[in-house]
This record gives sequence, structure tokens and C-alpha cells, in this order.
Amino acid sequence: MCSGLMNYLRACFRPRSEGYVHKVSDGGGRREGLLWHKDIGQHVNGEFSMAVIQANNLLEDQSQIESGSLSTCDSGPFGTFVGVYDGHGGPETSRYINEHLFKHLKRFASEQKSMSVDAIRKAFQATEDGFLSIVTEQWTMKPQLAAVGSCCLVGVICNTTLYIANLGDSRAVLGRAVNATGDVLAIQLSSEHNVNIESVRQELRSLHPDDSQIVLQKHNVWRVKGIIQISRSIGDVYLKRPEFNREPLYPKFRLREPFRQPILSAEPAVSVHPIHPLDRFIIFASDGLWEHLSNQDAADMVQNSSRKGIAKRLVKVALREAARKREMRYSDLKKIERGIRRHFHDDITVVVLFLDSNLVSKSSSTTKWPNMSLKGASISAPSKALAPCS
Repeated sequence: MCSGLMNYLRACFRPRSEGYVHKVSDGGGRREGLLWHKDIGQHVNGEFSMAVIQANNLLEDQSQIESGSLSTCDSGPFGTFVGVYDGHGGPETSRYINEHLFKHLKRFASEQKSMSVDAIRKAFQATEDGFLSIVTEQWTMKPQLAAVGSCCLVGVICNTTLYIANLGDSRAVLGRAVNATGDVLAIQLSSEHNVNIESVRQELRSLHPDDSQIVLQKHNVWRVKGIIQISRSIGDVYLKRPEFNREPLYPKFRLREPFRQPILSAEPAVSVHPIHPLDRFIIFASDGLWEHLSNQDAADMVQNSSRKGIAKRLVKVALREAARKREMRYSDLKKIERGIRRHFHDDITVVVLFLDSNLVSKSSSTTKWPNMSLKGASISAPSKALAPCS
């Protein structure tokens, strides 16, 4: 068993002497050092492009595209699901979401025989409950799981309708054609839950009127209880359940004062949008992209570029901007290893979903579509402490 594990690790983590641009096949995409990308693919409603760049020692971003039947019934509904999960404190929560959220959504859609806001909300809650059960089971052995969480951005296209659900500060941006010259208007579809936004701070204060320190500003950045920037997430149970705000959780995570009601919420903001014939594409991306690119700049780049490899190009433009901000060359930034790289930019996930109006209308019919499933690659460092061979 140990020899098999070591062979797996050797395959995943090549020596640096093989070079940064070593390319291998990986789950339908390709890997170039810390970059994984699927240049072009087909979903029920059109084409897509996908890319992930790692900055953390362990990749905390997870993502997936599922297309075809969106329920356990072969008769439908048919459509496309996109998930972007931006983890923090570790990769465990985002990995859990990547394995369970879509399965829960298929189950609830099957029970209701349709896609709905209610099915999406139930899928989010079931995922939250499932991760809580893992934290509870492993509390004495792995108390740090209580301090791991993830943003969660989901898009579902079904029956010419687009559903957007979000927790945290990942973002979905629609590109809509506005005139005959080919220009597009960038329309943000997702509601964000970052306390650097005044309305989010006001919401938290209204929910916690007796806590004058529910949001604090440290080093010119607003944070919930001076700890975390987002007000909604999956996981982070130490800020939701008082029983986890104690030993054996590490002291740096524990709040000094007890709390009665959850500080963070797992309730997603869900919106419903009829797909318009002028809607050209949707950009789903973790906060790492939006730190360096505006909505309109990203939409213009997608509109004016070849579809093939566009997600990878968006990532690279963000990296060039990150390098510029630090007054360094992009070529030098590429040489910085994971872990240390986090001081320059975050993990970044980008999924660009192109909308073909003819395919969108056809997917609402009784035509049976083949299923397609793709997950962003997990490019992570090997464990520092492997169990000894027995």
C-alpha cells in the first residue's frame, strides 16, 4: 500500500528540475506547474473554459462543472451546474462541498421533480449539516476542522432559467450584448458577503445589536470579530456553535467572550434570472480574480478573445496585475513556490460559461443529454508526515 501511495505522490509532484511548464493530462484538463486548465469543453447550453492557479501550500479553491441530467431521474431536468468553492483555513471544507453539494441538489431536485430555489437552499443546508457532523465526530482528534470554512458560489441553468446562489465573496458576472458593435455590459449576478461592504456590516450589526464589536477594523480592513472578512460561509463552525469555541481548539481561534447566536450564517443569497437572447456568457470566479480585475474588464476580455483558453488568459492577466502591484516582473512571480506565493496572490479559480441561445432552449425539451462532469485539479503539496509502512 505504501509503495502505491509513493508512486501516486511521485506522479503528482514532479521534482523542480523538470521545470515549471511540465505538462500532463489531469482529469480532462492540463497542468503546467501550479496552473491547471481546461481550454475548451462542451456543456448542455454551450461551451466553457476553466482554469485554476494555486498559491497556498495546499490548494484551498475547489470547483466543478456538471452538465446533463440535474436530477436522479433520467427524464430531467437537464441543464448545467457550476460550483466555485473558495476555502479558507484549509482545504477540507471546500473539498467536502465539491464532493457533496451537487449530489444533494440532484436529490432534492428529483424529490421535487424540478429545479427550484428551495431545492438549492436545501442542498446548501444539507452540505452545511454534513460538514458539521464531520467536525463533531473528529472534534477530539482534529479540533482545527472547526476553524476551516469555505465560500460557495453556485450557478444552475435549467429550463432557460439561471439560478445563482452565493455565500461569501466569490462572484458571478454576466456578459450581455448591448449593441451591434459587439460590446458587452458586465452585470454582477451574485450578492457578496464581505464586511468591507457597508451594507454587509449594517446587516451584521442589525442581527447583533448587543455586540458593539461584531465588526472591527484592523489594518484598514473590516473583519467579523476582527477575524474573518466574510459574514456567510459553509463550515467555520467555531463562529456558529458555542460548543466549538473552547479547548481543544487552538487559542488563536477562540473568542474571549461567549456568544449565544451564530456569528456567521450558512444561508445563501439566491437569485433567479430568465436567460435573455443577448446573454453571451457568465464568468464564475473566486475572489482571487476579482482582487485584480474589474467586472467590466473581465467581461471585455472574454468578449474580445478567442473562447479557447480564455479562463487561463483571465488568470494570467490577474497574475500580471498582482506582479505589477508588487513592482516585480511576471516571469519572477511564476518562479515563486506555493505557500510563499500566497503573499502575492490567492488561489484563483475561473469558469467561463458561454451561452448558446439555441442550446439553452433545446435543453428544456425532452431530449436526453449525455452527462458531463469535470472538477478543477487538486494541485497540492504532499503531506509532511506520512504514516510509516507496516
